[in-house]
Amino acid sequence: MESRQPSHEEFEAQKKAIYEKMSPRRRKFVDRMGYENWDPFAKPFDPIDIRTDATGHTAHQLTHLFMASLEKQPNQEYMDAINEFNVMLVMNFEKVRPLYDYCLWYEKYCKSKGITP
Repeated sequence: MESRQPSHEEFEAQKKAIYEKMSPRRRKFVDRMGYENWDPFAKPFDPIDIRTDATGHTAHQLTHLFMASLEKQPNQEYMDAINEFNVMLVMNFEKVRPLYDYCLWYEKYCKSKGITP
């Protein structure tokens, strides 16, 4: 069975009907983002365990690759921090870019002072 795209008028009528049936609290959320920007039919995001980064790896795979590159196994807190960072990396690289840029800068800074970080 072939599904057709609704016309603009049908889309707007359905959108308005959904908005009018919402609770006041939910409407407030939509109003904050802007009714015109709200898409009640937006496709949901992929689950985090199948999202990938620019290299095509999941957060779990990146953590595993990093841990395998280490000479000795770090403690659980260290591993949890790496895994948390990789989840943020896969979800939204722009959110972690400041940390990434800072780490690159800090490495150069330490080298310029003769310090090995």
